[in-house]
Amino acid sequence: MDILTPVTLAGPHARLEPLSPDHLAGLQEAVADGELWKLWYTAVPPPEGMLTEIERRLGLHAKGTMLPFTVFDAEGRTAGMTTYMNVDRIHRRVEIGSTWTRVGAQRGPLNTQCKLLLLTHAFEALDCIAVEFRTHRLNTQSRRAIERLGAQLDGVLRAHQRGPDGTLRDTAVYSITASEWPTVRSHLQWQLVKPR
Repeated sequence: MDILTPVTLAGPHARLEPLSPDHLAGLQEAVADGELWKLWYTAVPPPEGMLTEIERRLGLHAKGTMLPFTVFDAEGRTAGMTTYMNVDRIHRRVEIGSTWTRVGAQRGPLNTQCKLLLLTHAFEALDCIAVEFRTHRLNTQSRRAIERLGAQLDGVLRAHQRGPDGTLRDTAVYSITASEWPTVRSHLQWQLVKPR
Protein backbone atom coordinates (compact mmCIF):
# COMPACT_ATOMS: atom_id res chain seq x y z
CA MET A 1 0.00 0.00 0.00
CA ASP A 2 1.26 3.47 -0.83
CA ILE A 3 1.75 5.85 2.08
CA LEU A 4 -0.55 8.43 0.48
CA THR A 5 -3.49 6.10 -0.19
CA PRO A 6 -6.50 7.54 1.68
CA VAL A 7 -7.75 5.20 4.38
CA THR A 8 -10.18 5.31 7.30
CA LEU A 9 -8.74 4.13 10.62
CA ALA A 10 -11.03 3.40 13.56
CA GLY A 11 -10.91 2.22 17.15
CA PRO A 12 -13.18 2.39 20.21
CA HIS A 13 -12.20 5.98 21.10
CA ALA A 14 -11.56 7.64 17.72
CA ARG A 15 -12.10 7.45 13.98
CA LEU A 16 -9.79 9.03 11.41
CA GLU A 17 -11.32 9.77 8.02
CA PRO A 18 -9.59 11.22 4.96
CA LEU A 19 -9.97 15.01 5.18
CA SER A 20 -12.81 16.39 3.06
CA PRO A 21 -14.32 19.84 2.45
CA ASP A 22 -17.53 18.24 3.76
CA HIS A 23 -15.92 18.34 7.24
CA LEU A 24 -15.69 22.15 7.25
CA ALA A 25 -18.56 22.97 9.66
CA GLY A 26 -17.51 20.34 12.18
CA LEU A 27 -13.88 21.49 12.10
CA GLN A 28 -14.92 25.13 12.56
CA GLU A 29 -16.97 24.17 15.61
CA ALA A 30 -14.16 21.99 16.99
CA VAL A 31 -11.44 24.64 16.68
CA ALA A 32 -13.66 27.15 18.50
CA ASP A 33 -13.57 24.84 21.56
CA GLY A 34 -10.66 26.46 23.36
CA GLU A 35 -9.90 29.09 20.70
CA LEU A 36 -6.85 27.07 19.70
CA TRP A 37 -5.70 29.60 17.10
CA LYS A 38 -4.73 31.96 19.95
CA LEU A 39 -1.87 29.70 21.12
CA TRP A 40 1.28 31.60 20.10
CA TYR A 41 3.51 28.50 19.74
CA THR A 42 1.36 26.59 17.26
CA ALA A 43 -0.34 27.25 13.92
CA VAL A 44 -4.01 26.31 14.21
CA PRO A 45 -6.43 28.12 11.89
CA PRO A 46 -9.33 30.18 13.24
CA PRO A 47 -12.84 29.13 12.14
CA GLU A 48 -12.86 31.62 9.26
CA GLY A 49 -9.53 30.22 8.01
CA MET A 50 -10.54 26.55 8.15
CA LEU A 51 -11.57 26.22 4.49
CA THR A 52 -8.19 27.61 3.42
CA GLU A 53 -6.46 25.10 5.73
CA ILE A 54 -8.49 22.20 4.32
CA GLU A 55 -7.57 23.29 0.80
CA ARG A 56 -3.89 23.65 1.77
CA ARG A 57 -3.74 20.15 3.24
CA LEU A 58 -5.56 18.60 0.29
CA GLY A 59 -3.17 20.45 -2.05
CA LEU A 60 -0.20 18.93 -0.21
CA HIS A 61 -1.81 15.52 -0.57
CA ALA A 62 -2.09 16.10 -4.32
CA LYS A 63 1.63 17.03 -4.38
CA GLY A 64 2.54 13.80 -2.60
CA THR A 65 3.80 15.14 0.73
CA MET A 66 0.85 14.76 3.12
CA LEU A 67 -2.08 12.45 3.94
CA PRO A 68 -4.56 14.52 6.01
CA PHE A 69 -7.27 13.18 8.31
CA THR A 70 -10.24 14.56 10.19
CA VAL A 71 -10.48 13.17 13.72
CA PHE A 72 -13.84 12.12 15.18
CA ASP A 73 -14.44 11.12 18.80
CA ALA A 74 -16.25 8.00 20.05
CA GLU A 75 -19.62 9.76 19.72
CA GLY A 76 -18.90 10.79 16.12
CA ARG A 77 -18.26 14.48 16.88
CA THR A 78 -15.52 16.26 14.98
CA ALA A 79 -12.52 16.54 17.31
CA GLY A 80 -9.71 17.92 15.15
CA MET A 81 -7.16 17.19 12.44
CA THR A 82 -3.98 15.17 12.05
CA THR A 83 -1.74 14.07 9.18
CA TYR A 84 1.02 11.91 7.88
CA MET A 85 3.39 14.58 6.57
CA ASN A 86 6.92 14.96 5.22
CA VAL A 87 6.31 11.65 3.49
CA ASP A 88 9.51 9.91 2.37
CA ARG A 89 8.46 7.04 0.11
CA ILE A 90 12.04 5.92 -0.63
CA HIS A 91 13.12 5.52 2.99
CA ARG A 92 9.60 4.65 4.26
CA ARG A 93 9.45 7.41 6.85
CA VAL A 94 6.58 9.71 7.82
CA GLU A 95 5.94 12.38 10.40
CA ILE A 96 2.69 12.44 12.35
CA GLY A 97 1.96 16.12 12.74
CA SER A 98 -0.11 19.21 12.00
CA THR A 99 -2.33 17.83 14.74
CA TRP A 100 -4.81 19.76 16.85
CA THR A 101 -7.63 18.55 19.07
CA ARG A 102 -10.57 20.44 20.52
CA VAL A 103 -10.03 21.24 24.21
CA GLY A 104 -13.01 19.12 25.30
CA ALA A 105 -11.36 16.00 23.83
CA GLN A 106 -7.87 16.57 25.23
CA ARG A 107 -6.38 14.61 28.14
CA GLY A 108 -8.52 11.57 27.44
CA PRO A 109 -8.18 8.38 25.39
CA LEU A 110 -8.78 10.06 22.01
CA ASN A 111 -5.18 11.15 21.37
CA THR A 112 -3.76 7.80 22.48
CA GLN A 113 -6.22 5.99 20.20
CA CYS A 114 -5.35 8.24 17.25
CA LYS A 115 -1.62 7.67 17.69
CA LEU A 116 -2.13 3.91 18.08
CA LEU A 117 -4.15 3.84 14.84
CA LEU A 118 -1.64 5.96 12.90
CA LEU A 119 1.42 4.12 14.20
CA THR A 120 -0.13 0.68 13.61
CA HIS A 121 -0.94 1.64 10.03
CA ALA A 122 2.51 3.17 9.47
CA PHE A 123 4.51 0.22 10.80
CA GLU A 124 2.23 -2.72 9.97
CA ALA A 125 0.54 -1.72 6.70
CA LEU A 126 3.02 0.75 5.23
CA ASP A 127 6.24 -0.94 6.47
CA CYS A 128 7.74 2.33 7.72
CA ILE A 129 11.20 2.22 9.29
CA ALA A 130 10.53 5.23 11.53
CA VAL A 131 7.79 7.70 12.43
CA GLU A 132 8.67 11.22 13.54
CA PHE A 133 6.92 13.77 15.74
CA ARG A 134 7.91 17.44 15.84
CA THR A 135 6.76 20.25 18.07
CA HIS A 136 7.84 23.65 19.32
CA ARG A 137 10.49 23.25 22.02
CA LEU A 138 8.34 25.37 24.37
CA ASN A 139 5.10 23.46 23.74
CA THR A 140 5.45 21.44 26.94
CA GLN A 141 1.95 19.94 26.72
CA SER A 142 2.69 18.52 23.27
CA ARG A 143 6.15 17.31 24.29
CA ARG A 144 4.77 15.47 27.32
CA ALA A 145 2.10 13.83 25.14
CA ILE A 146 4.72 12.69 22.59
CA GLU A 147 6.95 11.32 25.35
CA ARG A 148 3.98 9.45 26.90
CA LEU A 149 3.63 7.62 23.57
CA GLY A 150 7.12 6.19 24.02
CA ALA A 151 8.86 8.33 21.38
CA GLN A 152 12.51 9.19 21.93
CA LEU A 153 13.93 12.70 21.61
CA ASP A 154 16.29 12.80 18.62
CA GLY A 155 17.30 16.41 19.23
CA VAL A 156 16.32 20.06 18.92
CA LEU A 157 16.60 21.97 15.65
CA ARG A 158 17.51 25.44 16.85
CA ALA A 159 16.09 28.48 15.02
CA HIS A 160 14.37 25.99 12.73
CA GLN A 161 11.36 28.00 11.57
CA ARG A 162 9.84 31.43 11.84
CA GLY A 163 6.47 31.56 13.60
CA PRO A 164 3.42 33.53 12.44
CA ASP A 165 4.36 36.29 14.89
CA GLY A 166 7.95 36.45 13.60
CA THR A 167 9.57 34.61 16.52
CA LEU A 168 12.06 31.85 15.83
CA ARG A 169 10.94 28.32 16.63
CA ASP A 170 13.25 25.70 18.07
CA THR A 171 11.79 22.35 16.99
CA ALA A 172 11.98 19.28 19.22
CA VAL A 173 12.24 16.17 17.04
CA TYR A 174 11.13 12.77 18.35
CA SER A 175 10.82 9.38 16.68
CA ILE A 176 9.75 5.78 17.10
CA THR A 177 11.63 3.18 15.03
CA ALA A 178 10.31 -0.08 13.64
CA SER A 179 12.35 -2.07 16.16
CA GLU A 180 10.78 -0.08 19.03
CA TRP A 181 7.25 -0.43 17.69
CA PRO A 182 6.22 -3.73 19.39
CA THR A 183 7.06 -2.31 22.83
CA VAL A 184 5.42 1.05 22.07
CA ARG A 185 2.31 -0.75 20.73
CA SER A 186 1.97 -2.75 23.96
CA HIS A 187 2.41 0.43 25.99
CA LEU A 188 -0.30 2.31 24.04
CA GLN A 189 -2.71 -0.63 24.21
CA TRP A 190 -2.17 -0.78 27.99
CA GLN A 191 -2.80 2.98 28.32
CA LEU A 192 -6.18 2.54 26.64
CA VAL A 193 -7.37 -0.22 29.01
CA LYS A 194 -5.75 0.71 32.34
CA PRO A 195 -8.08 2.07 35.02
CA ARG A 196 -8.17 5.87 35.02
